[in-house]
Amino acid sequence: MTKLSPTERTRIHRGPARGNYDRDVIHSILDEALVCHLAFVVDDQPYAIPTTFARIDDRLFVHGAAASRMIKTIAGGVRVCFTVTILDGIVLARSAFNHSMNYRSVVVLGTADEVTDLAHKRRALDAIVDRAAESRSRSARPPNDKELGATRVFALAIEEASAKIRTGGPIDDEEDLVLPIWAGHVPLALRAGAPIPAEGLAHDLATPGLRHRR
Repeated sequence: MTKLSPTERTRIHRGPARGNYDRDVIHSILDEALVCHLAFVVDDQPYAIPTTFARIDDRLFVHGAAASRMIKTIAGGVRVCFTVTILDGIVLARSAFNHSMNYRSVVVLGTADEVTDLAHKRRALDAIVDRAAESRSRSARPPNDKELGATRVFALAIEEASAKIRTGGPIDDEEDLVLPIWAGHVPLALRAGAPIPAEGLAHDLATPGLRHRR
């Protein structure tokens, strides 16, 4: 297991025991999350845009319309903040102050480089599609030249990054332990429902393998 070296920007100061800098842990959280938020600043105005992504080895890939503000901004070489959060539970304490949530989160900082090599671009886009359903890129029609031209792909190295994780029940003050108030935690998990076929779909087509289907 390889550890990243925390920087002043990624070192966990509030609740440092919950910080984690192991690459394997960071990768596992990134691989489970379906949505990220990509934050950047334009003319002193911060934005945080939710989008899909994929990880290939030690790089994260995001994509978007060539004309979008997010894509135009990160193409200019600005620093970005990439974040994901997986909510695992609600923590109910005896005191209002000690209520919390169980979660796994990752923050990655850096600048993103555009993927211009066509083969690498297609591989990144396939990886993003496969995040929605296992091996979906193998059965779906691949993007044509017009679609590829309208889409830009950027890669962000997982170098300046950290994870933060909370698990378990509430941490109540000792004097509150005798209060007649229920305390504990409520696990939460993302689940996929039964797939709903699109209009006009042939009845003999197999349902794709979905992520988060348990």
